[in-house]
Amino acid sequence: MLGLPKTTEFNKRIPKQKFYENLTVTPGLKRAFTEQVKIIWWRNKIAAATVNLAPGEAVTEIEVLELRLNQPSLDESVLLQIDREIPYHILFLLEYEGKYQAWISYKEAASGSSTFKVSQYYHTDWMASDQLPLRMEGHSLDAVYENFVRQVAGESLAPAGAESLHDSVERDLRRQQLQKQITALENKIRKEKQLNRQIELNGKLKSLRKKLDKL
Repeated sequence: MLGLPKTTEFNKRIPKQKFYENLTVTPGLKRAFTEQVKIIWWRNKIAAATVNLAPGEAVTEIEVLELRLNQPSLDESVLLQIDREIPYHILFLLEYEGKYQAWISYKEAASGSSTFKVSQYYHTDWMASDQLPLRMEGHSLDAVYENFVRQVAGESLAPAGAESLHDSVERDLRRQQLQKQITALENKIRKEKQLNRQIELNGKLKSLRKKLDKL
């Protein structure tokens, strides 16, 4: 799948119980695993030992996990739990009735810790596996991971100049935050009865839209 080298193939089935049986998880998360996920396959292991790539400074391995679903949606907390339990970068392939979505997180080492911090997930639409916009590009694991994230995210992470992946993600998070503020303010303006208050709120709205345009 994805045209990855055969040397990266792992194809090991992982019991989904592994991610919640011996851990303190919420009833909702356990229910999401049991009801939404049918099977988890560890499809590929992309590492310097399995493919001709230089080791990365931040990325030592990229795991490709296929989650076959019982329904066409998955609680994001399931992916977050798996990301927390596997100390490597992960490309998720969700499968439902022959169609696939690619999901990937922006995952970086937490300061002063050996654990990872997941700040954002990106995903594609549902499509045939051979239509997924994923290509293993780059000469190091860091570069391959960055390209996977940008490929999955599409226009959301289109770099501005020589912008790093970290900066692209931060800019996208600011954009999302501004969009939420704009939507909330638009709703507030529609409900406001006083003209002078509407004028004041519209001034704030214009200011937020200018900030969004600059991003």
